Amino acid sequence: MSEAKPNIVTATFQVLEGIDRGVHYPRLELPITIGREEGNPLRLNDERVSRFHAKIQAEGGEIILTDLESTNGTRVNGHIVAIRRLRAGDRIQLGRTVLLFGSPEEIAERVRLLANVGRIDVEIGPTTGVNGHGPHGTVGLSTVIHSEMARLHNYDSPDDLTAHSPIQERMGHIFQGVKPLPPLPENLRASDIARMAELFDFLHRQISHALETSSDLQGGDGVKVPFGGWQRLQKIQMALAMYLRAVTRRDG
Repeated sequence: MSEAKPNIVTATFQVLEGIDRGVHYPRLELPITIGREEGNPLRLNDERVSRFHAKIQAEGGEIILTDLESTNGTRVNGHIVAIRRLRAGDRIQLGRTVLLFGSPEEIAERVRLLANVGRIDVEIGPTTGVNGHGPHGTVGLSTVIHSEMARLHNYDSPDDLTAHSPIQERMGHIFQGVKPLPPLPENLRASDIARMAELFDFLHRQISHALETSSDLQGGDGVKVPFGGWQRLQKIQMALAMYLRAVTRRDG
């Protein structure tokens, strides 16, 4: 993401795969639509791409991709999405076409920042204060670093959560080991925070009830979940899928 003029945000794309491969779209002024129809600022020659397939917009300092109920769907880094924050280096697939998001400079900067995640995690003490001072030493890090790390990461791997790394809260962001977990939305109204808290509390209680029925297998090599508990977990999975669908359909 880069700013060409005040209040004008631009985005750069390169076609990696498809009939248009090798075509470069530098600094397109947002918002834009992507599709095969004339009138799309990013037009693709791909019969599997819908006439108006997706839109890209800037909001709250983020670049947002929204699928426009396309026939064949939109994927980001291999995962089908309805709405998604984009980060430099993300791969967007529409039909047979694959786009790379971000300029070379933006991608290189993201690589540089992410390479420092391990170092940052080592330097952060569990009781470090906002100004970087605490009983475990002096740390010249601030909330900005944590926010940037949370913004730059993606969460596409099914193995993101592991059993061996602790989960901790650091300056308003949740981390497991050196990797931030998906960030919470910011600038919420009190009513929004209350609704979100109710939803998280509901899901937390449902998962807790399901896990309370589990028991260790003989020898300690695994856990047995009764059929009723297993079905409860699947119901939670379905509820989350429906919540996700409902949220993405609220995008304007």
